[in-house]
Amino acid sequence: MTPRSWLFVPGDRPERIAKAFASGADAVIVDLEDSVLPQNKAQARAEIKALARSPLPASSQFWVRINPLNTPDAQPDLSTAVSTGPVGIVLPKAQSVAAIIELGQRLNALEDAAGRARGETKVLPIVTETPNAIFTLGSYADGNPRLAGLTWGAEDLSAAVGATTARDERGDFTPLYELARSLCLAAAASASVAPIETVYPAYQDSAGLRAYAQKGRREGFQGMLAIHPTQVPVINEVFTPTADEIAYSERVVAAFESNPGRGALALDGKMLDAPHLKQAKRLLAWRDRLKH
Repeated sequence: MTPRSWLFVPGDRPERIAKAFASGADAVIVDLEDSVLPQNKAQARAEIKALARSPLPASSQFWVRINPLNTPDAQPDLSTAVSTGPVGIVLPKAQSVAAIIELGQRLNALEDAAGRARGETKVLPIVTETPNAIFTLGSYADGNPRLAGLTWGAEDLSAAVGATTARDERGDFTPLYELARSLCLAAAASASVAPIETVYPAYQDSAGLRAYAQKGRREGFQGMLAIHPTQVPVINEVFTPTADEIAYSERVVAAFESNPGRGALALDGKMLDAPHLKQAKRLLAWRDRLKH
């Protein structure tokens, strides 16, 4: 199944980890990076090892966000994670597809040592957290077998460029971050992987969350990061194709199948052509991925 909701939880907070897996999130990301202080990294790794001895709900995928590859914590994070068998690794501060290749090489060795199949551990990189990364998003276009999607973030980027905030007085992203968001969406489409929307920080603002998630869904994102369990139901609802959307897409596909050789045709008083068929097939494929 392609996750709709990706819920972060600090790796050194076992009581929160349990709540995260009970939240209904499609994917739970146990964090070893920003939410864990340096002196607590070892404790967080120990909590991840404990997860391997605990029954986890089949409804939630288990992911681990490691520290950046160029830090001393990255390798012990990876060794701990792979030994516990997560679905995948969330890679922060990815500079380009070269980081995915390097991570893949490290994962190959660890999977071999753990008796796991090579390539089994997937990767979700956060691809806009440094200024240089903005200029390399096209590098993901060729795809990579470990890629589960691409996601983005504004907070680290704003700190890197010296901005006081990533948003204007209305709460909307300012141009640099809208650019990063749009390029992430385009890069994911080029790589034929799922684009995942970034977090909505105001976790008590359910109306704002819904509006933001709906905007992302309209623009092409297929899931969203979350920072609190209360955000999960809204994200799951928004990023699930509705019965009406599915029914209409099925009608579009059926109309073209009934008229082979026709490049354009009318349905419900509207002219449809190849892009409409492609969009309908994409939505039906999305529906099918959510089932598995």
